[in-house]
Order: sequence, then C-alpha cells, then structure tokens
Amino acid sequence: MAKHNELGRKGEEAAVNCLKRKGHRVLERNWSFSGYEIDIISEYEEFIVFVEVKTRSSVEWGNPENAVTEQRMRRMIRAASHYLKINHIDKPARFDIVTVIGKEQNFELEHIEDAFLPFL
Repeated sequence: MAKHNELGRKGEEAAVNCLKRKGHRVLERNWSFSGYEIDIISEYEEFIVFVEVKTRSSVEWGNPENAVTEQRMRRMIRAASHYLKINHIDKPARFDIVTVIGKEQNFELEHIEDAFLPFL
C-alpha cells in the first residue's frame, strides 16, 4: 500500500474513534454508490451525519479542510441523498469534516460540525 494511502487509512481510523468518543454510532465506512463515496456515515442525536475525512502529514500545503471543494461537497450531497433514499431514512442530514494532521499515532484532529449545508 502506498505511504499516503496508509496515512489516510490511519487517519480515517482515528476519525472514527473520535466520533465514537463523542457519541456517534457509526453506520458505514467508505460507503459508495454509483461512483459516489462517503468516508463515514453515523447517527448522532436526531441526525444522520455524513463525514468527509481529510488526513495530511502537515499543513505545509494548507489546511486539510480547504481540500473539500465545492465539487466534493456536491458529490457528498448527491451520495447522501442516495443513501437516505435507498435506506428509507427520514432524519435530518448533517455534513461534517474531520481533519487529521500528523504521522502515525501522533494525530491532531478537528471535528467541524455542520461544515457545509446542502446545495444543488
């Protein structure tokens, strides 16, 4: 596995653990449908939460959340819409970002709740 892929996998694992500690019930990881993908889908209080995880070894090239472009947001919103429809879920959706910075086990995480609102 390429080094950056391994870092991403470890970052996603750290993000899952962070969300669980906050009380999220993780429903899916790396859920995909028809070319769309969502890193983590969880339930938290009355929400279904769709989470994008961005892992970087440093902020040398900018903050990880800046990599969540408008195009990526649109793709997440479409994927979330499919997920809700396929699973017959009638709960409000929320879109979060978890940024993970560091190497190996020395990660610094930030959970950005309601990072963006659905738009189409």
